[in-house]
Amino acid sequence: MEGYYIVRNEDIHIQYDENGFFQTEVLAGSYDGGIRNYKCFLKAGCEVKPALYKDKTVVYMFGKGRGYVTDTKEAHNITELSFYLPDFDHSPFEIHAIDDMEFIMSVVDMNPWDKERFEHSHLHLPFFMKYTDGQVYDQDCKGPNTTSWQIIGPGQMGRILMGVVRAVGEGTDEKGHPAVHQWNYCLGDSDFDITVEGETTHTEEPITQYGGDFSFVPAGPDHSLIADPGKEVFYVWYEHYTRERDFMVTLAKGDRLEDKLKH
Repeated sequence: MEGYYIVRNEDIHIQYDENGFFQTEVLAGSYDGGIRNYKCFLKAGCEVKPALYKDKTVVYMFGKGRGYVTDTKEAHNITELSFYLPDFDHSPFEIHAIDDMEFIMSVVDMNPWDKERFEHSHLHLPFFMKYTDGQVYDQDCKGPNTTSWQIIGPGQMGRILMGVVRAVGEGTDEKGHPAVHQWNYCLGDSDFDITVEGETTHTEEPITQYGGDFSFVPAGPDHSLIADPGKEVFYVWYEHYTRERDFMVTLAKGDRLEDKLKH
């Protein structure tokens, strides 16, 4: 469907290797801005030692199953939705599964501006966080009983942003944001409708998403992720700034972006 893209967890044909691991790229070709996303599955009792990247940001979103990550500094227990960003190729790490695990691995290209911003300021790596340790925030596009957590804030890891939303019987109804593209990793007992409106959408009928599904909404169109009464909305939102540089320029009233960029 034009306008947004979805991969159903149930449509992924899992073929474990001899180490009990399977990885497949999801939504390939839907975005040409330097991000590739992979859905990964690791069987209980198995472990995997992921490849290291010298000049790419990598984000792991552990969405299902208990386990732990070990690196050269410490071990991190995965008992709920958790996030891990390795320290490029400086610190090898391993993922160990206690239960059958499912997670997203996102590999992000870094342009010269990203690298410059990273040298100026960034999260301390390796970085690990359980979602309930994120900063809780409120937003006017979300229902009164919806809880949101920020995991990666503006300027902390180049052009990427990340957070979590969870609620029952409500969710997010958001005006389009032309500054960022957005992926949604659905979790747990999710059973909610995603609607995207705009000229490039064939229909305004909602599409239901369930735990394990993964979707992409390009920058611009209004969109909503809302559950019916008694049903849950639970997802990671993952955003990438559309501008390759100067993506955090703040304009005062009357300022013009083109004037700001001259300095």
